[in-house]
Amino acid sequence: MKALLLENVHPCADTILAEAGIEVERRSGALDTDELITALEGVDLLGIRSKTQVSAEVFQARPGLRAIGAFCIGTNQIDLDAAAAAATVVFNAPYSNTRSVVELVIAEIISLARRLTVKNSAMHAGLWDKSAKGAHEIRGRTLGIVGYGNIGSQLSVVAEALGMQVSFFDIADKLALGNARKVESLDELLETCETISLHVDGRPGNAGLFGAEQFARMRPRSLFLNLCRGVVVDHEALRDNLLSGHIAGAAVDVFPEEPKAAGDPFSSVLQGLDNVILTPHIGGSTQEAQEDIGRYVSKKLGDFVHNGTTTMSVNIPHVAAGRATAARLLYLHRNVPGALARLNSLLADFGVNIDRQSLATRGEQGYVVTDIGSPISEALENELRSLPETIDLRLIVEED
Repeated sequence: MKALLLENVHPCADTILAEAGIEVERRSGALDTDELITALEGVDLLGIRSKTQVSAEVFQARPGLRAIGAFCIGTNQIDLDAAAAAATVVFNAPYSNTRSVVELVIAEIISLARRLTVKNSAMHAGLWDKSAKGAHEIRGRTLGIVGYGNIGSQLSVVAEALGMQVSFFDIADKLALGNARKVESLDELLETCETISLHVDGRPGNAGLFGAEQFARMRPRSLFLNLCRGVVVDHEALRDNLLSGHIAGAAVDVFPEEPKAAGDPFSSVLQGLDNVILTPHIGGSTQEAQEDIGRYVSKKLGDFVHNGTTTMSVNIPHVAAGRATAARLLYLHRNVPGALARLNSLLADFGVNIDRQSLATRGEQGYVVTDIGSPISEALENELRSLPETIDLRLIVEED
């Protein structure tokens, strides 16, 4: 098998995939749709980060793509429904860079509260301004977290350890950690907290979540941070509130449109404001996080290739298959009554004995991993592929 790795995935992924017998090709930047389709010729596995968009058009053009590893938290850059329909398994790294993002948020809250951006600019301009005016401790301040998932909840714990009071809002019913307080509405959060940090996912419904109305509800001279998705925030509205002084400072790590590669030009309406910290989508970009992500996702890809394991996939039913025996049949099918019975009936008709079998379903799909004593015949394979519920069929044969 061959893997294509894009966007400077950590080099440990090359080593792990190579040890799994997978040929690796890598390219430094992101690719657009046409470039990606061309690059995927002869490729079985794709590794990306957040910038490469994998649309339904890609899956239609390259139906042989077995799996995609998103070496990041989010998967909104991938059409997951199209991937599932094409039998392409998608893995991501939902936990590996959580701590890196949290540490950057805390560092930026402190920097904004102490007006370090303004002090730094003045010093570089040759101005000595030793004054406590406008500088505050974060101890005792109230942090409002929008989105209480892996990052939001860990931020809650760290911020509380530094003496902050924490409130959060999430549309899902989440258990509060420590002394954090769950509020019932976004409006309540904005009206009661002095620092607001966004940590929602990239689902379409979150686009434009935060605009002029939300900024107006924030307390005067509040701090605002967005390290989740660029499309969530109206940057023109944020600029207006920064210039008016209603928002005292902001930190932004993500943007509606981002350059594809390092060194490409960047433009934002927030540039030139000395009370704004702008960073190039580096929330999770620490050596530790990127190595953890590289190791985690590449191992998931290797385990899928060799054993058919789909645990932690974001679009295919989860089966923890363990190590393959002599032969293993991987059967992805439409989740309809009788599908498993028809599979097993055909195996029995061809004299195939089942050693072990695992089934999981997810929505409209089912996934069966069946260990058998020997490879199946071409005739049986054709029969299985002809079943109306069959989506994909693959056989793994363990080499001696």
